[in-house]
Order: sequence, then structure tokens, then C-alpha cells
Amino acid sequence: MEEFFTWIGRTLGEIIRFVVDLLTGFFANIGDSARGFLQGLAGSLGISTSIVSLLILVVGLWMLWKAFRALTRRAIVATLVWLLLGFVVLSWLIY
Repeated sequence: MEEFFTWIGRTLGEIIRFVVDLLTGFFANIGDSARGFLQGLAGSLGISTSIVSLLILVVGLWMLWKAFRALTRRAIVATLVWLLLGFVVLSWLIY
């Protein structure tokens, strides 16, 4: 009877170990993929890969999106304001 519980414990331990190794490999590859994507994006734009630069990039793109949305509502003045702000913010990054 003791051998049976030893076998169950060993089997359960091996299953847990397999799942942990699988998840560790999966999340390590996701991290490497995200890092490569961000480095490629920053390299093609000519900006640094710092979190501040990437946040400013997101804010600039958000402003351009707001300009597009204003254009679809036919708000010409708002479109021009959002475009100007978006271009100014993005011009800080790209050199």
C-alpha cells in the first residue's frame, strides 16, 4: 500500500514539474518576443527603447488617432489641433 502512495506522489510531482517547465519556457519566449518587437520598433523609428520614449510614442499615436476620429466627425478645427499636437509630440522622439 505504501508503494502505491509513493507512486502517486512521484507521478503527481512529475506532472507538476512538467507543467512548471512548460509555463516557464512559454513565458520566457513571450518576453523575448516582446523585447525583440520593441527593439525593432524603436530601431526603425530611431528612438531609444526606454519606457519614457515608448510612452511618448503611444501618446503621440493616440493624438493622431484622435485627429482621425475628429476628421470622421467633420470637426476640421479639432482635427487640425490634434494633428498639430500629435506631430509635435512625435517630432520630439524621431530624429
